[in-house]
Amino acid sequence: MTSTDQERWQRVKNRLRIELGEDVYSSWFARVELEAVGEGGVRLSVPTRFLRNWIQSHYSEKVLGNWQAEEPAITRLELTVRSSAIRPLPVKPKHLPGAPPARENQGTNPNGTEVRPSVPFMSVHEALGGSPLDPRLAFETFIVGRSNTLAHAAAKQVAASRRGDAMMFNPLYIHAGVGLGKTHLLQAIAWAGNGGDRKVLYLTAERFMYGFVSALRTQTTLAFKEALRAIDVLIIDDLQFLQGRSTQAEFCHTLNALIDAGRQVVIASDRPPADLESLDDRVRSRLAGGLVVEIGSLGEELRLEILKNRITAACAHHPGFEVPPPVLVFIAKSVTHNGRDLEGAVNRLLAHNKLSGQPVTLEMAEREMRDLIRPVEPKRVRIEDIQRIVARQYNVSRADLLSSRRTANVVRPRQVAMYLAKVLTLRSLPEIGRRFGGRDHTTVLHAVRKIENLANNDTSFAEEIESLKRQLQD
Repeated sequence: MTSTDQERWQRVKNRLRIELGEDVYSSWFARVELEAVGEGGVRLSVPTRFLRNWIQSHYSEKVLGNWQAEEPAITRLELTVRSSAIRPLPVKPKHLPGAPPARENQGTNPNGTEVRPSVPFMSVHEALGGSPLDPRLAFETFIVGRSNTLAHAAAKQVAASRRGDAMMFNPLYIHAGVGLGKTHLLQAIAWAGNGGDRKVLYLTAERFMYGFVSALRTQTTLAFKEALRAIDVLIIDDLQFLQGRSTQAEFCHTLNALIDAGRQVVIASDRPPADLESLDDRVRSRLAGGLVVEIGSLGEELRLEILKNRITAACAHHPGFEVPPPVLVFIAKSVTHNGRDLEGAVNRLLAHNKLSGQPVTLEMAEREMRDLIRPVEPKRVRIEDIQRIVARQYNVSRADLLSSRRTANVVRPRQVAMYLAKVLTLRSLPEIGRRFGGRDHTTVLHAVRKIENLANNDTSFAEEIESLKRQLQD
């Protein structure tokens, strides 16, 4: 094989990168190597059998066409699996101010510990087009507090398991608001697969949809299904973004197949399974059948620990950067929304210190943090909470509220619960109706108008409704 052949191969790769986009190219072609050119054919090698089958099914004609643009005499493309040891790709996470820079062929976390992806883990993850992993998101860098202790312990339990071990809970479902640590825990589980005997795959819901739609378009859904169902630990992030009836059906089949085969599934979302209105009832039921854990809001003590950790990481790379304790306490008290806001606060302090040369002071922090200090949002009310509190108030069961019973002692509480669901949540009328035993949206609208009229004409009833609202919002 001559240097000219390598130059041609480089031009073919450049064309593929432009035609397919950087994400697709990196997922499927970054590990393809040229082995030989001659006798009207080209031989390429890949590290895994799955990668060879996928490229043959999806991209062989495109690759051959680009080779023919270089050498018209090429009429044959051969893909082989390399028998030599697979070399892991370098992991290059995005670098954030104040975070340690990634080294070539390895990542580092803020404690300076190297995170070395093992060959089996990374080759499986890359070959299947897994979503990018950030080496900083490891268990060692996760700050544990009262609000996330259970989620952290459950994630560690999953990560510590080995093939053949009895699973304590499956699936593991973690839900929380933005920036509270869901993705950190999921990626930590994926990194913990480094060096283990299990095939681990981390996907965002968007990446899962992309893979399935691509398989449908190229008529390779069987290969897609077989590849996913051979995974030992499937991790899906941001499930709330999973859209499309056929995609959800495939997710449901994959979920059932993996759990029934004794494989581990870990999922994260911004809400509990019951609140994923767009998902099929069967999927929600299966998700709720495992361990559902909520990560609560960050308490002040936990926020302070997170800040100290971020400052320590920043100081390691920016000598002379100091944040006085009163500034840390001020930020921990004032920036309450989520961990990303805390990281943004540290970045602002660092930028001010390095660009202006001025020390960090409380006055400067108060000025720089103004837009991060948000008003306290009202508590998010769930329909399940409404049903529980209304049932308790009127001495009926939740099952009564969802039933078809039409007796007076059930109809009024049901109407009150529907009314509260309309005024205290963002759910639509059809969604509320479905959550009350599959009723039509017109039934919900009738209930809302009925309760409004009663409250306008009966002071004691209006006070009763306000009391229920306070119970739900406190």
